[in-house]
Amino acid sequence: MAYASSDISAGNARAGRTHRVSTETKSAFKTTELMVYLAAVVAVIITTVAVGNGGDGGTDPFSALDAIRYISYLTIGYMIARGLAKMGSRETYDDGRKG
Repeated sequence: MAYASSDISAGNARAGRTHRVSTETKSAFKTTELMVYLAAVVAVIITTVAVGNGGDGGTDPFSALDAIRYISYLTIGYMIARGLAKMGSRETYDDGRKG
């Protein structure tokens, strides 16, 4: 049976029980947010290359500057999403020590 970390700090740990610890949240690579972010960045890069000016000397409707701007927006959004995910969320694990 596991017990809360507050029990450990209060000295209420019982012999023979596993020490229970928690991380702040899942690792970033374990989340779908990262996959969606990477897919969106790749989509922006592909769009930038595909839309190009066509080599006819005309204006580029979706320039590299636009791509950098959109990738920056995506990055800011991803960072906010990770921050919101980390607020108050816990992932518990056993560290192998006995209480």
